[in-house]
Amino acid sequence: MDEAAGLRERKKAATRLALHEAALRLAAEQGPDRVTVEAIADAANVSRRTFSNYFSSKEEALFHSDTRWLRRLLDLLRAQAPDEAPWAALSRAALHLAAEFYDDGSAMSWLNRRRRLHGHPGLLAHQAAAYATIERELAGELAQRLTGPDRALRARIMAATFLATVRVATQHGIEHPDTSMVDTLRAALAHAAPTAEGTT
Repeated sequence: MDEAAGLRERKKAATRLALHEAALRLAAEQGPDRVTVEAIADAANVSRRTFSNYFSSKEEALFHSDTRWLRRLLDLLRAQAPDEAPWAALSRAALHLAAEFYDDGSAMSWLNRRRRLHGHPGLLAHQAAAYATIERELAGELAQRLTGPDRALRARIMAATFLATVRVATQHGIEHPDTSMVDTLRAALAHAAPTAEGTT
């Protein structure tokens, strides 16, 4: 990638992040039902058309960090040793990413805003859809680490279990702000670990 292309990508990433942060701030202040795409675009100092170039809806803008987190998780999983047990590889990737994310001081500001949106009924459907898309991709990666005629089914079950565990750990951390998110995730993954993971 040449320097000009790299600059364009950085500008796009910055605009996408600005829209996400504007959406999250407005939703936390006013409630997600009252926030409009136009208001998000105005708060990020871009046009309505520019918003549409990055996100298809305000819900997608709100959950941008979640989607980015999950896609980064896929990259980290692919980087794990191919002979490592699937759940161990998933756990290692998730804990690495959690430490990377929550060590950033800005993460706490993001988390505080997310706490205000926790459990909002208007957002649950979009969150479920976002997780379902990643679940399919995650199952595909896990299937490559498994053997046997039922590996596709086992991969789907493991992916669903893993994402449910991450979601529960995150919700628990949001509801208990005095606890460490990384420690909560580590404990949740240990509790959910398959008893016979060694059989790949």
